[in-house]
Amino acid sequence: MPTIAIVFGLLLSSLGPIGYLAAEKQSFTAFIPTGFGALLIVCGVLAMNEKLLKHAMHGAATVGLLGFLGAGSMAIRKFASGQAEGLAPTMQAIMSVLCAVFVGLCVKSFIDVRKAREKAAAEG
Repeated sequence: MPTIAIVFGLLLSSLGPIGYLAAEKQSFTAFIPTGFGALLIVCGVLAMNEKLLKHAMHGAATVGLLGFLGAGSMAIRKFASGQAEGLAPTMQAIMSVLCAVFVGLCVKSFIDVRKAREKAAAEG
């Protein structure tokens, strides 16, 4: 799972410069996904240490959830109000989807680990 956090971190990190360079009206807020991506990369690197795995991955899942909620709410508001002009709402929607997929993978991983732990306890 740490590798997945790093991959999603890289994807989010690349979204910032792409949005900034592709936008008609450039704004530094385009780099918000890059910040979330950097946090995921840090969590992924920390999670490679077995002692920090659990806490780092829970932190990564929290970052992903906040990214999903924040970007998703902004995109929905802009699309619902008919003010979805420019590239920003699309980039927010992409960030939201990436974060949602990441959180889903985290939840699945947490469930799998719990089931494996319970199975091992029942057998041993």
